[in-house]
Amino acid sequence: MFENLDLGAGGAPSLPALLINLAIGAGLSLVLRWHFRTFGSTLSNRDEFAQVFPFILLTTVLVITVVKSSLALSLGLVGALSIVRFRTPVKEPEELAYLFVAIAMGLGLGADQTVLTVVAGLAILGVMALFGVIRRDRRTKNLFLSLDWPADPESDGLLDQLTSIVGKHASSTDLRRFDLRGGSAEATLFIDLPSSQKLGELTEELRQAFPQIGMSFIDQSKMPSI
Repeated sequence: MFENLDLGAGGAPSLPALLINLAIGAGLSLVLRWHFRTFGSTLSNRDEFAQVFPFILLTTVLVITVVKSSLALSLGLVGALSIVRFRTPVKEPEELAYLFVAIAMGLGLGADQTVLTVVAGLAILGVMALFGVIRRDRRTKNLFLSLDWPADPESDGLLDQLTSIVGKHASSTDLRRFDLRGGSAEATLFIDLPSSQKLGELTEELRQAFPQIGMSFIDQSKMPSI
């Protein structure tokens, strides 16, 4: 029943071919590292995370080269991977995407699809770079603006004056909180600013309208996720 099922080695891997694929993989891993550092937008330390790419890519090349010629080794690899647990959490989808690109490049080189892997890998990185540039050009600043200033509780129009000033510079404004008690007023707004220049203009106009105002800007896109 199993006489035609060959679980042994179907042929020893070629050492020169393996070395060539490892060399090409090392070059691709350096390109991938540079791409992640330049176009990545994750909140983690990109320099530190990018150091993992060469290990993943080259290890994948070695593993696929060894197991592709033997069904027994392939089955053993599946069993070995089933007991591996990765304890370091990867919280951002972009990090997972780059890890998947590194694994895909390693798989292609390990399967001796060298030209296809190089061409497709560079094309994927080119498209990712294009999207990264477009995203940077179009991205607005999502900020929480917290304000506090001395104010007369009997005065009228404070809120209208504040929202009018902020509305001149922000593409959208959402008032989240406004407190007026004693001799002070506090307000919290969620705003979208199209550029850093608008942030400076908004700050200057608020200081002119409320000379003793205190301001805090919190970048919503940089707040850690829980």
